[in-house]
Amino acid sequence: MAVSVDDTTLEAALRGAMANFATGLTVVTTSDGGRPHGTTLSGVMSLSMDPPMVAISLARTSSLLARLQRGGRFGINVLAAHQDQVALRFSTKLHDRFADLGWSDDGAPRLDDVHAWILADVTSTVPAGDHVLVLGTVVRAETGTQRPLVYWQRSFGTHQAF
Repeated sequence: MAVSVDDTTLEAALRGAMANFATGLTVVTTSDGGRPHGTTLSGVMSLSMDPPMVAISLARTSSLLARLQRGGRFGINVLAAHQDQVALRFSTKLHDRFADLGWSDDGAPRLDDVHAWILADVTSTVPAGDHVLVLGTVVRAETGTQRPLVYWQRSFGTHQAF
């Protein structure tokens, strides 16, 4: 059933519609001055296979965006089903989100035990409303055997094949 909304409720309606879109969760990371930085992100997509590219969407106010706009590399840590607390941690304003977490420097901070890992070089940025798309050329991609962490209707879960 379609619901008609005016401009004052359009944002809430869009948020509700997007909550019905099941998506994988990631922690996007970079290093700056030898220190790791990262944030939880669902706005990640494969952009091209030739050349291999990805796109991520960050709020204009994101401190991670400020670091990526200077260029460099970023990592996309596709979270595994058991990493819901990691997703929550990186969605907060904690000073050191990496404290007490296993991770390594693999061109960008790579969290231990993730579902998949993608490393990309920043290619360009594209303004998009209150967000900025960061385009990256993939330099490495790996998959694991873990089940993925999925976010749907504002809750965590995982995928179950038919």
